[in-house]
Amino acid sequence: MYRDFHAHDRWIKKQVHCLYQALIVAVATRHADATDIKFLVDGRPVWVALPLPAWEEYKRRAGKTITDALAIAIAGHFLKTALESGEGVGREMYSLTVPQTLQHLEAVVGEPETAAAG
Repeated sequence: MYRDFHAHDRWIKKQVHCLYQALIVAVATRHADATDIKFLVDGRPVWVALPLPAWEEYKRRAGKTITDALAIAIAGHFLKTALESGEGVGREMYSLTVPQTLQHLEAVVGEPETAAAG
């Protein structure tokens, strides 16, 4: 659901195409305790960094693991929300906090289409 989607960018007042491209553990690339998820937004690279401690917290709370597919959905949900709320403003990278990550995870898991996949 969030691998290939459209969002209405509030600032440029047009629909943009968002396409998932990559998931990279940021420890290897930028020595960060995060997983970086790359999307192309109308061809422009945008990264969403999810903090690795969110994986531990979700496991502690729910007894479940954040899979790669779920991480992509969390990042995609965040990106769509950011673009549609006007938080997007041309940024190339977003770094979420653990609470933000879990908030978007709960939103994704609550959606009918992704609840079965999560």
